[in-house]
Amino acid sequence: MNSKNIDLLQKAKNYAFLLLKFRLRSENELRQRLEKKKFNTQIIERTLSFLKDKGFIDDKYFAKIWTESRVKRPLGTRRLKQELIIKGIDKAIIDSQINEIKKDYPEEEIVASIAKDRLNKLKGYDPQKARRRVYAYLLRRGFSPEVVIDALTHEE
Repeated sequence: MNSKNIDLLQKAKNYAFLLLKFRLRSENELRQRLEKKKFNTQIIERTLSFLKDKGFIDDKYFAKIWTESRVKRPLGTRRLKQELIIKGIDKAIIDSQINEIKKDYPEEEIVASIAKDRLNKLKGYDPQKARRRVYAYLLRRGFSPEVVIDALTHEE
């Protein structure tokens, strides 16, 4: 490697470390950010390889931390899956992490609780309109339509 490429590699590593300083990132996120900074493919691949070898990026760990932080909001597993796909995480890792989260995440209870709270806040509204609003809200949060409908029919 010539000195220009060594400088570029160091700049790419420094930029990646700067990004990682703010939050964990998936390999794909870092690749996109490095591409956006116009680093060439060889430099990007060497940078990512270095970061993986040293344990600075690990998509399995990223998916675990991401889902654990997002279920606290609370969000549905459909939304979590969608976010991980956008982050460029491998499908097998996503499926494994979602299955792991489902073990300790009582989605039905959470949806029922949120639905009850939201419906109470909308007491003055037409009941049909209030239910539609709560239904749409819960779908946007990534809960499955079946679970939401079930929770709303139990709230009647």
